[in-house]
Amino acid sequence: MAEGGDRGGQQAACGHDSYRSPLASRYASPEMCFVFSDRYKFRTWRQLWLWLAEAEQTLGLPITDEQIQEMKSNLDNIDFKMAAEEEKQLRHDVMAHVHTFGHCCPKAAAIIHLGATSCYVGDNTDLIILRNAFDLLLPKLARVISRLADFAKERASLPTLGFTHFQPAQLTTVGKRCCLWIQDLCMDLQNLKRVQDDLRFRGVKGTTGTQASFLQLFEGDDQKVEQLDKIVTEKAGFKRAFIITGQTYTRKVDIEVLSVLASLGASVHKICTDIRLLANLKEMEEPFEKQQIGSSAMPYKRNPMRSERCCSLARHLMTLIVDPLQTASVQWFERTLDDSANRRICLAEAFLTADTILNTLQNISEGLVVYPKVIERRIRQELPFMATENIIMAMVKAGGNRQDCHEKIRVLSQQAAAVVKQEGGDNDLIERIQADAYFSPIHSQLDRLLDPSSFTGRASQQVQRFLEEEVYPLLKPYESVMKVKAELCL
Repeated sequence: MAEGGDRGGQQAACGHDSYRSPLASRYASPEMCFVFSDRYKFRTWRQLWLWLAEAEQTLGLPITDEQIQEMKSNLDNIDFKMAAEEEKQLRHDVMAHVHTFGHCCPKAAAIIHLGATSCYVGDNTDLIILRNAFDLLLPKLARVISRLADFAKERASLPTLGFTHFQPAQLTTVGKRCCLWIQDLCMDLQNLKRVQDDLRFRGVKGTTGTQASFLQLFEGDDQKVEQLDKIVTEKAGFKRAFIITGQTYTRKVDIEVLSVLASLGASVHKICTDIRLLANLKEMEEPFEKQQIGSSAMPYKRNPMRSERCCSLARHLMTLIVDPLQTASVQWFERTLDDSANRRICLAEAFLTADTILNTLQNISEGLVVYPKVIERRIRQELPFMATENIIMAMVKAGGNRQDCHEKIRVLSQQAAAVVKQEGGDNDLIERIQADAYFSPIHSQLDRLLDPSSFTGRASQQVQRFLEEEVYPLLKPYESVMKVKAELCL
């Protein structure tokens, strides 16, 4: 929030004739938009002025019950038109709202903002908003993890071809791959909660953080100034306040906040990229509604538009971390005003963007579709090559020579690969082995040697242990909100 300057300007007219951020008008949830709304912000300013007056009265300043009651009665009585007119004249948003509040509280007007600086309402409101915005994100992220955990548990043993470098690799399971996604999101959940818990109130500090104005109000009573800071901090619902501030709370806090949100963006981008690639392979799809259109030109298409949206917005979220890094680095001495306009944009956009991608990812995770037959066919194409080592070992156990067997397998594998690559045919390595009398000692074992489940290692056990030991305990605090379904704005 600003301190005398950068007073933003005029409210843009709503409707179809002016720009509106798609984050608010198209994507983010109503509850997240409200937390970053003007009404919520300016109502919180008034609440902070009330808490300050109550605390000052408690500590002996001549503030009457009538003045306190008048302020309480007008917390929601905000004349936005008057505030805009005042700001146009004063070029100072905080003083514009001091005057507007005082207009509807004539008896309390003289004590509103007593001893405070603009950052008392500006920064403290920002911290309240950040805390409450985390309260909205955390259960949404927990629900995404929960939905994916259900998906992983159900498919813990379903073999699928693994990819490294996006080239065929050893088998894994659909559930194990999903746990890679879940693990990243669990780290994000822990990080978001940690940063929220670490938030501290700016408190009652004055213009350069020295509390000089309050020390003067209380006639040099150091203990009362300490009590004032503590009382207002507790009223705001914070356990701790900064001992040291300049005019603002340190902008390193904004770096911490946007760092964990950017990290969440990276996780979601990776997950949704995987889903998009799997959709191309026709192994998995995001939900596709009955009347949904994939392409205006190609009616057969089923584009992964939700996953694409997540990737698109996640990229934006990841880039926003640059703003607080730059801002913190150029805050001269006790503060400079070049933080204000930037923070008005990046803090809100980060949370609205995170809110959108979590709403969308929950919707995706509640309707993921898997195509086992497609997965099975791809495994059949690649598994014969992967099984060659097992076949060689079985032949040696049956009395064969390891080197002779290796050479036989090498020749047949090259022939099968030529069919796949040059002729576009299916992998016929197993048919070639079955037709070769040299391998007759193990022909009866081929079905067992080619069972896909024997190539997935401990994947299913890893899924079970991971969910039971790490995921479910982490989700326990959010059990009461797990049944909420995701709703997309568009």
